[in-house]
Amino acid sequence: MNLVKTGIDGLDAILYGGIPELNQIVVAGGPGAGKTLLSFEFLYKNAKMGNPGVFFALEETANKVIENAKSAFSTFDDIDELIDKGLLTINSEDPASHLQQAEGSTTYEFGRIISDIEAIISSAKATRVVIDSISLLDLLVNDPLTYRRSMLALVSNLRRMGVTSILTAELSSPERAKLEFKSEFFIFDGIIIMYQVGEEEKRKLAMEVIKMRGNNHSFVTTPYEITPRGFKVYAAEEQQTFRY
Repeated sequence: MNLVKTGIDGLDAILYGGIPELNQIVVAGGPGAGKTLLSFEFLYKNAKMGNPGVFFALEETANKVIENAKSAFSTFDDIDELIDKGLLTINSEDPASHLQQAEGSTTYEFGRIISDIEAIISSAKATRVVIDSISLLDLLVNDPLTYRRSMLALVSNLRRMGVTSILTAELSSPERAKLEFKSEFFIFDGIIIMYQVGEEEKRKLAMEVIKMRGNNHSFVTTPYEITPRGFKVYAAEEQQTFRY
C-alpha cells in the first residue's frame, strides 16, 4: 500500500506513515477545532511536494478560504504562487443558492454539485482533494437513505478518479465524552475526530484516529496546536503536560 504523506507535523507519525493512497477520509469536529485549516494544510503541503490538489469550499468563498489560511499560517508565503502554478485550486460554491435551488429537487442539486466537483478534479488533474464540508450536502438531502446512497456514490467516484481526499464534517458536540458518530461516517476509509477538551477558559485541542482502512495507526487521543507554521500534532513523548 502506497502512503500519501500529509506533510503535517506529527500527523503522519500517528497515521504510521500517512493516508493509504486512494483512501477517502472524513475529518470531523466542532466549530473552532480547525477542520478547514487542517485540510487546507494537507493540500498546501502536498502541492509543495508537486501533487496538485483542489479545495472545494461549500460554505465559504474561495477568497475567504485563502484569507483565513494566510492569516492562520503566516509562514505559508507561497500560497498564491502554488495557485498560479495550478498545483493548488480553490473552488467555492454559494451555499444559499444550493439550498434555495434544492427546494425543488434535492437529489438533482446534490448530483449537480458532485458533477461540478468531478469536472474540476479532471480539469486540474488533481490527485489530492478536500471537500469542506459534507454537512451542507446533508442539508440538501432530507432522506437519510438517499443521502447515504449519494455519499457512497461520491466516495466511489473519488476513488475511481484516482484521488486521495479529506472531507470535513461538523460534530454535534466538540467533547469526546459526548461523541456520536453519524452513520455515513462509516462509508469512508478513514475517520479522524478533532476534539475540544476541558473547561471553556482552559480548552485544549486533541485529535483521534478512529479508523484508517489499509494501514495501522495510533489509537491515542493526541493533543495538537495551530501555529503560524502549521499544525503541530504532539507525539507520545511530548504529551506529558497534557491532561484530559
